[in-house]
Amino acid sequence: MTQQTVTPIEQRGYAHPEVLVSTDWVAQHLRDANVRIVEVNEDVLLYDTGHIPNAVKVDWQQHLNQPVRRDFIGSEAFARLMDQIGVKNDTTVVFYGDRNNWWACYAYWIFKLNGHDNVKVMDGGRKKWIDEGRELTKEVPSFSSSGYKAGRPNPAIRAFRDDVLAHIGGRENPKLGAGKALVDVRSPGEYSGELMHMADYPQEGTLRGGHIPGAESIPWAKAADPDTATFKGAAALREIYGGQGVTPEKDVIAYCRIGERSSHTWFVLHELLGYPQVRNYDGSWTEWGNGVGLPIER
Repeated sequence: MTQQTVTPIEQRGYAHPEVLVSTDWVAQHLRDANVRIVEVNEDVLLYDTGHIPNAVKVDWQQHLNQPVRRDFIGSEAFARLMDQIGVKNDTTVVFYGDRNNWWACYAYWIFKLNGHDNVKVMDGGRKKWIDEGRELTKEVPSFSSSGYKAGRPNPAIRAFRDDVLAHIGGRENPKLGAGKALVDVRSPGEYSGELMHMADYPQEGTLRGGHIPGAESIPWAKAADPDTATFKGAAALREIYGGQGVTPEKDVIAYCRIGERSSHTWFVLHELLGYPQVRNYDGSWTEWGNGVGLPIER
């Protein structure tokens, strides 16, 4: 009887370890026709300074968001993007990027939202790849048209403003009901209302500071190891979230400023820990803090 080797990622106890791959795995699949490596960064210029060989760039502003209406690209535009970067309907897409894979998780969530489920994240992102002295290139790959066909969207992982209002019981006397949780993944300064954005960023974009009533403050980066940029193990993650009442049996909504940091928390809760009902409110504080008559706590 052959004994299967348990990988370091599997040893961390995640509900779905298959959503993560190691840098070794990526290095072994750089030229695999059925795998597309995708770099997505907060700093959209980083890719041009050097990237994983055969990786394509997805610009979160240019490629994933509509240019006029504040929303994500629809099914047709998504299919065009996939066709452009050579992704077929059965292609495994592996995301990585800067800042603890912050924007890589954002792209992962948008791909899932558009019905492409065969997606993974390279644990540790750009930092781990570079720290290990692995190869970078400035060569930009090109791929033939893939003929991608738009799939069925998955709206169950997204929350809108009215969903959040219902979640907290409405505008008047808002209160989270039993079986519900709301996670504010921004910095403590943003949560308290002292800041409108993270420190060292322009403090603009909203008229009011604070947080949605009933929200727990659990900054997104707590889920990552600060030295390696890899995700913490399942036991540590359960302690972080469960210790503040964000437990698997609850209906959970996460939010931040524009939905990108909260997509990282969505990934941790839904994909790594296996919480069955987690939604990302991508309107987040930019919408809520500017909304007329929406309840705010400080």
